[in-house]
Amino acid sequence: MNYAIIEAGGKQYVAREGETIDVDRLPQAEGDSVQWKDVLLLVQDSKVTVGTPTIKGASVKGKVVSQFKAPKILVFKYKTRERYRRRIGHRQRYTKVQIDKISVARPRKKAEQSEEKAPPDKKKVTQASAKSTSAKAAASSARKKSTTAKKPSTKKSETSS
Repeated sequence: MNYAIIEAGGKQYVAREGETIDVDRLPQAEGDSVQWKDVLLLVQDSKVTVGTPTIKGASVKGKVVSQFKAPKILVFKYKTRERYRRRIGHRQRYTKVQIDKISVARPRKKAEQSEEKAPPDKKKVTQASAKSTSAKAAASSARKKSTTAKKPSTKKSETSS
Protein backbone atom coordinates (compact mmCIF):
# COMPACT_ATOMS: atom_id res chain seq x y z
CA MET A 1 0.00 0.00 0.00
CA ASN A 2 1.56 3.27 -1.15
CA TYR A 3 0.45 6.61 0.20
CA ALA A 4 1.78 10.03 1.13
CA ILE A 5 0.86 12.72 3.63
CA ILE A 6 0.87 16.10 1.86
CA GLU A 7 0.36 19.66 3.06
CA ALA A 8 -2.04 21.81 1.08
CA GLY A 9 -3.49 25.09 2.29
CA GLY A 10 -2.09 24.64 5.80
CA LYS A 11 -3.84 21.29 6.25
CA GLN A 12 -2.59 17.72 5.90
CA TYR A 13 -4.15 15.15 3.59
CA VAL A 14 -3.59 11.45 2.91
CA ALA A 15 -2.98 10.95 -0.82
CA ARG A 16 -3.24 7.50 -2.43
CA GLU A 17 -2.75 6.83 -6.14
CA GLY A 18 -6.08 6.50 -7.96
CA GLU A 19 -8.18 8.05 -5.16
CA THR A 20 -9.72 11.51 -4.90
CA ILE A 21 -9.23 14.03 -2.11
CA ASP A 22 -11.15 17.20 -1.28
CA VAL A 23 -8.78 20.12 -0.57
CA ASP A 24 -9.50 23.79 0.07
CA ARG A 25 -10.23 25.65 -3.15
CA LEU A 26 -7.37 25.77 -5.67
CA PRO A 27 -7.13 28.39 -8.45
CA GLN A 28 -6.79 25.76 -11.20
CA ALA A 29 -9.70 25.02 -13.54
CA GLU A 30 -11.27 21.61 -14.06
CA GLY A 31 -8.96 19.31 -16.01
CA ASP A 32 -5.75 21.17 -15.01
CA SER A 33 -2.92 19.34 -13.31
CA VAL A 34 -1.74 20.03 -9.75
CA GLN A 35 1.58 19.15 -8.11
CA TRP A 36 2.51 19.25 -4.42
CA LYS A 37 6.13 19.19 -3.29
CA ASP A 38 5.30 19.52 0.42
CA VAL A 39 5.35 15.78 1.13
CA LEU A 40 5.61 15.19 4.88
CA LEU A 41 5.55 11.38 4.97
CA LEU A 42 5.88 8.70 2.32
CA VAL A 43 5.04 4.99 2.63
CA GLN A 44 6.12 2.64 -0.17
CA ASP A 45 5.40 -1.04 0.52
CA SER A 46 7.05 -1.50 3.96
CA LYS A 47 9.47 1.44 3.68
CA VAL A 48 8.43 4.56 5.63
CA THR A 49 10.17 7.89 4.96
CA VAL A 50 9.54 10.81 7.31
CA GLY A 51 10.46 14.34 6.20
CA THR A 52 12.26 16.94 8.27
CA PRO A 53 9.91 18.81 7.70
CA THR A 54 9.47 17.70 4.06
CA ILE A 55 10.98 14.97 1.91
CA LYS A 56 13.38 16.38 -0.68
CA GLY A 57 12.64 15.24 -4.22
CA ALA A 58 9.19 13.82 -3.39
CA SER A 59 6.09 15.05 -5.17
CA VAL A 60 2.43 14.18 -5.63
CA LYS A 61 0.73 14.86 -8.95
CA GLY A 62 -2.99 15.06 -9.51
CA LYS A 63 -5.73 16.36 -11.77
CA VAL A 64 -8.56 18.72 -10.79
CA VAL A 65 -11.88 16.90 -11.16
CA SER A 66 -14.32 19.56 -9.93
CA GLN A 67 -14.88 22.69 -7.86
CA PHE A 68 -17.76 22.51 -5.37
CA LYS A 69 -19.24 24.01 -2.21
CA ALA A 70 -19.87 22.20 1.06
CA PRO A 71 -23.31 22.24 2.72
CA LYS A 72 -24.28 25.50 4.42
CA ILE A 73 -23.33 26.00 8.04
CA LEU A 74 -25.42 28.43 10.12
CA VAL A 75 -23.65 30.61 12.68
CA PHE A 76 -25.90 32.30 15.24
CA LYS A 77 -24.59 35.01 17.58
CA TYR A 78 -26.66 36.07 20.58
CA LYS A 79 -26.14 38.24 23.65
CA THR A 80 -28.64 38.11 26.47
CA ARG A 81 -30.52 41.30 27.47
CA GLU A 82 -28.83 43.26 24.69
CA ARG A 83 -31.25 42.67 21.78
CA TYR A 84 -28.29 41.44 19.76
CA ARG A 85 -28.91 38.54 17.35
CA ARG A 86 -27.03 37.68 14.16
CA ARG A 87 -27.62 34.73 11.87
CA ILE A 88 -24.90 34.11 9.29
CA GLY A 89 -24.53 31.30 6.76
CA HIS A 90 -21.26 29.99 5.33
CA ARG A 91 -20.43 27.56 2.51
CA GLN A 92 -16.79 26.48 2.26
CA ARG A 93 -15.44 26.01 -1.27
CA TYR A 94 -13.47 22.88 -2.11
CA THR A 95 -11.60 21.32 -5.04
CA LYS A 96 -11.85 17.62 -5.77
CA VAL A 97 -8.47 16.26 -6.98
CA GLN A 98 -7.76 12.85 -8.52
CA ILE A 99 -4.29 11.65 -7.39
CA ASP A 100 -2.35 10.33 -10.40
CA LYS A 101 1.20 9.70 -9.24
CA ILE A 102 3.35 9.73 -6.10
CA SER A 103 7.03 9.98 -7.03
CA VAL A 104 10.43 10.32 -5.34
CA ALA A 105 13.63 11.48 -7.02
CA ARG A 106 16.51 9.19 -6.09
CA PRO A 107 19.27 10.97 -4.15
CA ARG A 108 22.77 10.80 -5.59
CA LYS A 109 25.56 9.01 -3.77
CA LYS A 110 27.70 11.05 -1.39
CA ALA A 111 30.91 10.38 -3.35
CA GLU A 112 29.39 11.83 -6.52
CA GLN A 113 28.10 14.90 -4.68
CA SER A 114 31.44 15.73 -3.04
CA GLU A 115 33.31 15.46 -6.36
CA GLU A 116 30.84 17.76 -8.11
CA LYS A 117 30.90 20.46 -5.44
CA ALA A 118 34.52 21.57 -5.87
CA PRO A 119 37.61 19.99 -7.45
CA PRO A 120 40.48 19.16 -5.04
CA ASP A 121 42.72 21.93 -6.51
CA LYS A 122 40.22 24.65 -5.60
CA LYS A 123 39.83 23.25 -2.09
CA LYS A 124 43.57 23.54 -1.47
CA VAL A 125 43.63 27.10 -2.75
CA THR A 126 40.70 28.14 -0.57
CA GLN A 127 42.25 26.54 2.51
CA ALA A 128 45.59 28.29 1.86
CA SER A 129 43.91 31.65 1.34
CA ALA A 130 41.88 31.18 4.53
CA LYS A 131 45.08 30.51 6.50
CA SER A 132 46.80 33.56 5.04
CA THR A 133 43.86 35.85 5.82
CA SER A 134 43.66 34.59 9.40
CA ALA A 135 47.42 35.13 9.82
CA LYS A 136 47.09 38.69 8.48
CA ALA A 137 44.23 39.41 10.87
CA ALA A 138 46.24 38.10 13.84
CA ALA A 139 49.28 40.22 12.89
CA SER A 140 47.20 43.39 12.53
CA SER A 141 45.52 42.86 15.89
CA ALA A 142 48.94 42.33 17.51
CA ARG A 143 50.15 45.65 16.03
CA LYS A 144 47.10 47.46 17.36
CA LYS A 145 47.70 46.11 20.86
CA SER A 146 51.34 47.16 20.91
CA THR A 147 50.66 50.72 19.66
CA THR A 148 47.96 51.48 22.20
CA ALA A 149 49.55 51.68 25.63
CA LYS A 150 47.47 51.72 28.76
CA LYS A 151 47.13 55.14 30.32
CA PRO A 152 47.27 55.43 34.10
CA SER A 153 43.91 56.09 35.66
CA THR A 154 43.36 59.67 36.86
CA LYS A 155 40.42 58.89 39.12
CA LYS A 156 40.89 59.81 42.76
CA SER A 157 39.88 57.11 45.12
CA GLU A 158 37.40 58.14 47.75
CA THR A 159 38.66 58.06 51.28
CA SER A 160 36.40 57.63 54.24
CA SER A 161 36.98 59.74 57.33
